[in-house]
Amino acid sequence: MQLVKKIAIAFGKALLVIAFWSVLWYFLSARIGIDLVFPTPKAVFSELWLLVTERSESLYRYGVQYSFWHITLVSLLRVVWGVLVSLIIGCLVAYLTSISRLLHTLLSPALTAIKATPVASFIILAMLWLDKSVLPVFITALIVVPIVWANVSEGIRAVDPNLREVATVYRFSLGKRVMRLYFPTVAPYFFAACQSALGMAWKASVAAEILAVPQHSIGTEIFLSKQYMLPETLFAWTLVVIVLSLIIETCFLFALRRLGQKFRMLPKGENDADT
Repeated sequence: MQLVKKIAIAFGKALLVIAFWSVLWYFLSARIGIDLVFPTPKAVFSELWLLVTERSESLYRYGVQYSFWHITLVSLLRVVWGVLVSLIIGCLVAYLTSISRLLHTLLSPALTAIKATPVASFIILAMLWLDKSVLPVFITALIVVPIVWANVSEGIRAVDPNLREVATVYRFSLGKRVMRLYFPTVAPYFFAACQSALGMAWKASVAAEILAVPQHSIGTEIFLSKQYMLPETLFAWTLVVIVLSLIIETCFLFALRRLGQKFRMLPKGENDADT
């Protein structure tokens, strides 16, 4: 019963937020009064429905019909692959730089530089080296790795030195040391990294698709909507990105939180957003 109440409250809040921004959107579009610049919510949601049901004219090009669901799935898989690769690499680099001062000295400036460099610069450079279909995955990993590295490194540094000494004295194996010593302390930092990384992953991946224009991608559809002056379609695809990002972030973090609680890396009921 308590779960149903929580779901109802969350659903009510979501409806309230959607209603607020929809009304604001309506008044802004009415105030501007130019659909080509700022289309109305009705026009955008009508176009979104046509896209979902694959009846939109924007899906027909050069006598070929493109599938909304196929385009969405391909872009989604690129983001997922980019995030998974970046999580693995980010955690590995964080561990290596924590045990080796030399590696930390060599790698930390590069990772800091990556965080400070505009995404577009990396995309344009990577277009010279990589295939268009691989480029979004590479850019996603490149942008997310420094986020994961910074958070996980902070978590490793937060491990109690006394506990490390105990693990050394009792000669804990590597597996036992990781599970008993590092995981409980690093887990909240890792979850916080995932929360930040998932939002950045979508931005980086779609930006790469817009510039590289690979086949069957949301970024390509956004680029073509701008080229053909179709603001309703552009807004509709942007809404798709926002909704997918929220769904994936919610599901991914929920699964991680459950795993963390199951293996006692997080206390029950802890909200990952607060870590």
